[in-house]
Amino acid sequence: MDIRKRLETDLKEVVGRLRQMGGSAALEELLGPGEHWAYADEVDEIQANERREIGFATRELLVERVNRITAALDRLNDGEYGTCVECSEKIAPARLRALPEVQTCVRCQDRLERRGRQLELEPVEVEAGVDDD
Repeated sequence: MDIRKRLETDLKEVVGRLRQMGGSAALEELLGPGEHWAYADEVDEIQANERREIGFATRELLVERVNRITAALDRLNDGEYGTCVECSEKIAPARLRALPEVQTCVRCQDRLERRGRQLELEPVEVEAGVDDD
């Protein structure tokens, strides 16, 4: 399959999933959290809240994927598709076949992920409350 066709197909699929999810989200926004479960017991309400949170997280992931696919189509149009945005080296064809919207080579992706984990693990220094006033 042509890469442009695959990206466009993936984009349509993800946007379709977002639209499907939007219907239930609109209902919850209209009714407010928990109002349509007014007669449910506490466990049902907790489960409904968990489902809503999972829905929000899933929508966020889908929106991120739409953004990555759109960026890949832009890079394809600009003749930059398949080139790592970090080091400008060619991205391995097998990596592009597996993840056609990928922007980085394996080496740069690994470096970015390690840097991200390192930032998460570093302790945050909090200064003692000194007033400058």
